[in-house]
Amino acid sequence: MAELLPDIPRWYTGIAEWAAAVVYILLTRPRVSPVRRYVWIVAALPVFIALQEFAGQLPLALWTFGMAAAVVAIFAFIYLTCDVSTKDAGYLTARAFVLAELVASLQWQLWVHWTPRTPSLDLGTGKFLASIALLIGAYGIAFFAAHRLERRNFPQPHYLGVDAPTLVLALAIGLATFLVSNLSFLTPSTPFSGQAGMDIFYIRTLVDLAGFVALYAQQSHRNQVSKAMELAQANIILQSQQEQFLQSKRNIEELNRIHHDFKYYVDAIRQEKSADQRSEYLQRLEDTLRGHESQIQTGNDLLDVILSSKMERCLQEGISMTHVVDGKALDFVDPLQLSALFGNALDNAIEACLKIPESEKRLIKVSAYSQHQFVIVRVENYWPHPVDFVDGLPQSTKPDRAKHGFGTSNMRKIVHRYGGTLKIDVADDWYRLSALLPKPQKRGPK
Repeated sequence: MAELLPDIPRWYTGIAEWAAAVVYILLTRPRVSPVRRYVWIVAALPVFIALQEFAGQLPLALWTFGMAAAVVAIFAFIYLTCDVSTKDAGYLTARAFVLAELVASLQWQLWVHWTPRTPSLDLGTGKFLASIALLIGAYGIAFFAAHRLERRNFPQPHYLGVDAPTLVLALAIGLATFLVSNLSFLTPSTPFSGQAGMDIFYIRTLVDLAGFVALYAQQSHRNQVSKAMELAQANIILQSQQEQFLQSKRNIEELNRIHHDFKYYVDAIRQEKSADQRSEYLQRLEDTLRGHESQIQTGNDLLDVILSSKMERCLQEGISMTHVVDGKALDFVDPLQLSALFGNALDNAIEACLKIPESEKRLIKVSAYSQHQFVIVRVENYWPHPVDFVDGLPQSTKPDRAKHGFGTSNMRKIVHRYGGTLKIDVADDWYRLSALLPKPQKRGPK
């Protein structure tokens, strides 16, 4: 029955794939200059049409090859014009492909309902012009609406940060949508195939719509998770600021007490004849002053707050923490992300050190410095035990792993957001976390 009604002309499909890719290209940061980007967009249209016309000449056995070529063309179009990773481009390709299938199917269903024949001049000039008007009107309205709708999911051009599970799910949705929507054209003998000609078009449009909705919901969920992470990071900053305020208040009170008692310490030391007793007094005075070594100045106010509070905790827990940090080199990093990066790394290092019984082995080293066009951040702690790694990240040692282990994953996402790399390894009894962040040129962070 599928042969009783004409299928979508190939050049219609080419235009739909091109327009769907453009929808997502305009929502993403450009890889090239705006002028060159629009030149590439215009030049890509005849390429998509030619590719579909060529695929239409292939035998039915190579039908899947033609569709795969169209997917590769969409991927290349997005990747070459947008400042995205390969995973991001693959994610956007799945969305663009499903959108193209939906709009092309919807427009063709409207046309076939009116005139069940392939548009051509043989129908008469009036009907042919009407088919072109319907094509322009339906595609224009549908893709404009899709762009406006997707702007809610992509509010501004930004780094997507798509991970492997997200990409796999999007590709699975796209593939399942395509296969099920076109199942009736391959065989009418399955429980999911349409029997009548118009039923086949209805099924294809509805399945494509379901696929688009599923992908839209997936991105909405990613946005909700991202907002929850940003809120959690904001809470970390507020907590760090409160800790710094309380620490400063305690320091002022302690300095006042030391100032009041200092002269008595000096008099006692002068009058004490026993060398051992004088040494004990001096040790007490040194211990009293040591607590104020936790004040850190890196050139970055937020890092000062974070490192000072962690240093104070280290002093309380008997942990030796050394630091060489150029805070100004990290001014380009968003405060929320900077707080989450250093806060998580230092909390993990302190927690590991507390599990070491020998106080002299509770060691943490923190460094951040510029090298050429990069900023390198390292947090190291002594750890003479093996560590299990999965996908480059250490497994949580806490009993309930399902509720822990998100800190290192979030740190990697933060580093990837700036186009950097995060490496964690254990060598020579030292646990090392290293982040390599490229310095922004003119545009700032992604």
